[in-house]
Amino acid sequence: MSDAVVIVESPAKSKTIQGYLGAGFRVVASYGHVRDLPKNDLGVDVDHNFTPTYVIPTKARKTIAMLKKECDRASAVYLATDYDREGEAIAWHVAQAVGIQSQNPVPSATEGSKVKSQKVKKIYRITFHEITKEALKQAIEHSRDIDQNLVDAQQARRVLDRLVGYKLSPFLWKKVYKGLSAGRVQSVAVRLIVDREREIEAFTPQEYWSIVADFLAHTKSFTASLIKLDGKPIEKLTLTNTRDADAAITALKEDEYHVASLDTTHEQKYPYAPYTTSTLQQDASKRLYFSSKQTMKLAQDLYEAGLITYMRTDSTNVSTQAVNAFRKYISATYSEKYLSPKPKVFITKSKGAQEAHEAIRPTNPDTNPDTLGASWSDKHTKLYTLIWRRSIASQMADARIDRQSLVVNGKKSKSLFKTTGQKVVFDGFMKVYPIVIEEKTLPQLTVDEGVDCTKLTPEQHFTQPPGRFTEASLVKELENLGIGRPSTYVPTISTIVDRGYVRVENRTFYPNEVGCIVIDLLKEHFPNIVDATFTATMEDNLDSIADGKQSWTKPIAAFWGPFETLLAAKTKNVEKLDMTKEINEKCPTCGKQLIERLGKFGTFIACSGFPQCKYTRQIQVETGLSCPECKEGNVIERHTRKRNRLFWGCDHYPKCTYATWDNPTKLKSQNSNLKTSTQDQKI
Repeated sequence: MSDAVVIVESPAKSKTIQGYLGAGFRVVASYGHVRDLPKNDLGVDVDHNFTPTYVIPTKARKTIAMLKKECDRASAVYLATDYDREGEAIAWHVAQAVGIQSQNPVPSATEGSKVKSQKVKKIYRITFHEITKEALKQAIEHSRDIDQNLVDAQQARRVLDRLVGYKLSPFLWKKVYKGLSAGRVQSVAVRLIVDREREIEAFTPQEYWSIVADFLAHTKSFTASLIKLDGKPIEKLTLTNTRDADAAITALKEDEYHVASLDTTHEQKYPYAPYTTSTLQQDASKRLYFSSKQTMKLAQDLYEAGLITYMRTDSTNVSTQAVNAFRKYISATYSEKYLSPKPKVFITKSKGAQEAHEAIRPTNPDTNPDTLGASWSDKHTKLYTLIWRRSIASQMADARIDRQSLVVNGKKSKSLFKTTGQKVVFDGFMKVYPIVIEEKTLPQLTVDEGVDCTKLTPEQHFTQPPGRFTEASLVKELENLGIGRPSTYVPTISTIVDRGYVRVENRTFYPNEVGCIVIDLLKEHFPNIVDATFTATMEDNLDSIADGKQSWTKPIAAFWGPFETLLAAKTKNVEKLDMTKEINEKCPTCGKQLIERLGKFGTFIACSGFPQCKYTRQIQVETGLSCPECKEGNVIERHTRKRNRLFWGCDHYPKCTYATWDNPTKLKSQNSNLKTSTQDQKI
């Protein structure tokens, strides 16, 4: 009897699965998507229920031929693509492209381009969270039909994104310049970055002062901050200038001080939930300085090798079997006192989370980072360590922390000073998943005991603008707004950088001029496209389709009618933006006027005689700093070959190869001795 064929997405995964299934199965890879909408055509029939036309890309034709050959001689076909909507759609597309169907096929909402002939073949859809022998056995025993609701949800997303991108991008070409694009999720992400930058630009710092006192008691000194004066609370902006601070010092310096209260509270710090896609990306960024794209590539490698569960998930749920394995490991390795009294259950806060999925966790807790092996790169090991520690810690005992609060009062000035201390009494889960907690012990005093004020120090401060987005904080904001899903965060970020709408400096997003222009244009004429609420509502509609609660064409039809009408009107009535400015210089090639022109990666110098004359040159942005290596050249702004990342280098290149990702003008103005924040501490 011929073997059964198992179709997965990647060759790496196929090797791992083949090793577990053994004889009787042949595991082959589809190499991802095998069909898609055409590149050079809309591919969606808007007049006939939004029927999509799918084509097999040239690069996939050889793969399809191989899959057909394998399926023709197979006793059964198992579609084992990833456990999400995208994976479900790939399974459906493979079946369509290869020309096979199950004995009791589920009718699809739309077939798109029909397959000429479909052979009845025993095909089964199998899914699993992890690549282990037991998980694969269970998947095969509980095989099912392709879930057309999930397929339709992915199809709706693809069609909707195609309609927005294919129709709105030409509008931007006509009104700004060619090569621009708009997207349903990417445009909202760019707007968040642009709006944040404008908040920062519009921010006016406000001066305020605080008063810190040095106290002495029994040869023990401590500092405390003023929280009340003349019986009134000292808020952040109570003391707004030097005069206020000096008046406070005058009122305080002649006073006598006593202990008003000294309290100790016993607090528990609970372990964190295992990782979801977004929390893994955030933590890997903060602790390991990995980009979201890098994190997901490393995680995919670990998943395909059978080391961790599926890395695209918005659930913090962990199987009972895995929880028991974690608890057994903790008890055996760290003793019973480090084990939580009962299994911990974490509720997913993410909107629309799929609780049937699992969190990202190691498939076997006994495979601790020390046993991972030298075949893995340092980065793979670091990410696995992060996942392993977070998962094990999730079932460990709470940490216990004693927190002290000491309040000193001045009777004459009716003032209160407060200081706090803390001490870790039991590290609990932090033994495995370290969190830096600065311990501080206060002197043992009694209420009404006198203390000496040895020094009063006024300290000047200024309010700070909101911080710019990092990859981690942008992903978190998108998730909080209900925009995008685990599979879309990385491509969204890659797209807005690659297309020049934003740039990354020192791991922080800055909008480029073209990004600001496009967002302003869309906000004025197509507000829904850059509206977070509208985009989140569309995500809810996709979830509803996946749950089988509505037809996949319903939300698309509701969007398309008004959008098509608006687009036609705006294309006709909106004037083209002038993106050029003359400069006092002639073209060295043809003698015509040179102009400043806005392009994908900022302003550049070009000939006004384009396209007859193609003279261009970049505008070199000088930093005013000499090169630290050759001492002869100057440091200027430069871009990578694909121009999607900004860096700084010597203008004597290639003679001098000095380059840095860090903005030297900013580093120069910062204190070089800044300490790493607690949340940035590496494990």
